[in-house]
Amino acid sequence: MVRISSTYEGGLRCRAVHGPSGISLPTDAPVDNHGKGESFSPTDLVAAALGACMMTVMGIVAERHGIDLAGMTAETEKGMSAAPPRRIASLRTRLTVPLPADHPQRPLLEQAARACPVHKSLHPEIDATIEFTWTG
Repeated sequence: MVRISSTYEGGLRCRAVHGPSGISLPTDAPVDNHGKGESFSPTDLVAAALGACMMTVMGIVAERHGIDLAGMTAETEKGMSAAPPRRIASLRTRLTVPLPADHPQRPLLEQAARACPVHKSLHPEIDATIEFTWTG
């Protein structure tokens, strides 16, 4: 298990500390929810985690097969619900992969992205569409 310790610093800001490394990460409430929006909001971190998780799992699979994915990018657009309760309604991600569309491992890499732990942990009501763009 990994321990993350969080402290409320006031003014709708928190600081999370990653136990194993000691690295800290500030959060701030978004402007549309009484905050200053000066850092990631907690729900922004979910969006960031989704893109990073998909690329990490794809990277693990790619390394196993001797494939270089350096330069791959993820863009995740987070949408919040309009009606209460306030929650993440959508996390739509575009993965840009620096390989040709006809790459023989394309199905394996796309399946790896869909199987990442963060994607698998999302509530089924969240629109978690993944779009792949192959640019090689």
